[in-house]
Amino acid sequence: MTAPPHEAHPARPGRALPDTQQGMRRRNLARVMHTVSAEGPLSRAAVASRIGLTRAAVSTLVDELVRSGLLEELGPERPGRVGRPGSALAVSAQGPAGIGAEIGVDHLAVCAVDLRGRVRARAVRYGSNRGRSPEPVLAQLTGLVRQVVSEAEAEGLWPAGIAVAVPGLVARDGRTVVRAPNLDWHDADLGALLPADLPPTVDNEANFGALAELWLGDGTPRDFLHVSAEIGIGAAVVFDGRLLRGTRGFAGELGHVPVHPDGPDCACGGRGCLEQYAGEKAVLRAAGVEPGEDRVGLLAGRAAEGDEDVRRALREAGTALGIALTGAVNLLDPEGVVLGGALAGLAPWLLPSLREELARRTAGPACPVAVSELGPQGPLLGAAHSVVRAVLDDPGALARQA
Repeated sequence: MTAPPHEAHPARPGRALPDTQQGMRRRNLARVMHTVSAEGPLSRAAVASRIGLTRAAVSTLVDELVRSGLLEELGPERPGRVGRPGSALAVSAQGPAGIGAEIGVDHLAVCAVDLRGRVRARAVRYGSNRGRSPEPVLAQLTGLVRQVVSEAEAEGLWPAGIAVAVPGLVARDGRTVVRAPNLDWHDADLGALLPADLPPTVDNEANFGALAELWLGDGTPRDFLHVSAEIGIGAAVVFDGRLLRGTRGFAGELGHVPVHPDGPDCACGGRGCLEQYAGEKAVLRAAGVEPGEDRVGLLAGRAAEGDEDVRRALREAGTALGIALTGAVNLLDPEGVVLGGALAGLAPWLLPSLREELARRTAGPACPVAVSELGPQGPLLGAAHSVVRAVLDDPGALARQA
């Protein structure tokens, strides 16, 4: 499971390159890759027109990217154009792939995404990880990673990096889980527990969910608050198309914002946190529903059938979400709020009371609330696409290995 080294930080694409001749070449390689990725297939002439370089300069850059396996030539452009047809370029369907992994409270998941954004391999393992030490969990995750990488390699792909989503606070080193209350993990160096031949980047699952929404969502604004849920509730703030991480990288812990300060104890050590009213476990308890394998599907099914206990529990959860979100909306003034993760599947019964609470409490006009089309797949896809984006942002880091 080896690959050329990748210098960019997979979970934090867009790293500034040095302002030198070499840095300019690498920036231009990135411009070509992003243009072809977003608008391809394109000819060399079309790429040159879009990024403002000469055809000769673009041709040199394209040749380098083709040799490295990052771009491929599809043959002459479609007929009907005036002049000599150029060869259409597209990002490669083979070559580097982004490996995304997710550690959930009750599941592990891994996928491989190629440079075209297609999921080429996927593996999932269900089972509780709550209270288990990181070592056996990471051993099982490594097994899934090797399975996915093997399947991807059979299709001509190789891993450019791996990014791991976790439900907890992650240090700025991109590998240490400082605290994950719902897993009962503290100061766990996940980087030391994953394969040495594929160094990982670790980040909060809500951050990856927000990045997936930014990159893959249809019409998602560049300033928004992304809220996601599994057992717990997390959030991420995106400002001008970039994550707002905070001084220590812990921004977005919406689940531990107090809704009722004298409420029940929370795993974080506080009281009356949002998770105690709108987390899955709290909603199941309020609805009088026994947990099952598909908890969200169970709640949604009963709500759709008219179960008033479930509907009341979801209304109350929506109210709690609205209270917690009001502070964030008043403070940050985002263009909108996006509900992802498990919340997306319960949106029809959460949204009315959530929107009502937001409208009643926010200082300005009502903040739009949308539902993510990615749902619970967001964090895993965001992790894999963060690696892909890092390749697009700095293809020179790979191209010079060719």
